[in-house]
Amino acid sequence: MKTLILVRHAKSSWDYPHLSDFDRPLNKRGKRDTPRMADYLVKQGIQAEHFVSSPAKRAIVTAKTIWDQQLSMHSIIEDQRLYHASSSEILSVVREQETGVTTMMIFGHNPGFTDCANRLASTSIDNIPTCGVVGIRFEVNSWNEVNFGGGSRLFLLLPKTLNVRA
Repeated sequence: MKTLILVRHAKSSWDYPHLSDFDRPLNKRGKRDTPRMADYLVKQGIQAEHFVSSPAKRAIVTAKTIWDQQLSMHSIIEDQRLYHASSSEILSVVREQETGVTTMMIFGHNPGFTDCANRLASTSIDNIPTCGVVGIRFEVNSWNEVNFGGGSRLFLLLPKTLNVRA
């Protein structure tokens, strides 16, 4: 059995028009939501042993904040393909992970993450908001066996509904 946890990056800032999209930092709400979501995940026992992130600043900062709370012994793998990836590109990244990994968190962007969650679990999520987290379980032995429609949605955690915003 494999569990995939998709995490959309926290809310980013548009206050720096000179920065590229790739380099945009988190805004005040993003900096507030991310550690609270990280804490909630740990308290609920939602932990991963493997972390893969888009290298965009807002995604990697979200990943590092959650990774710090998880007290993981493994590093975060940055994968350029996750920067504005389509659902098919995300699936390719998932399928390439080591068989020994049971639970993996990947960090990235919409619209690819919402589309991928819907296609993997045959679910109907309108939009994974910033700092939203979706868990999907697969009855497979290896990540390369993961297919669209083959998963079951375990949870959808949203900062707003968890009351993690002040």
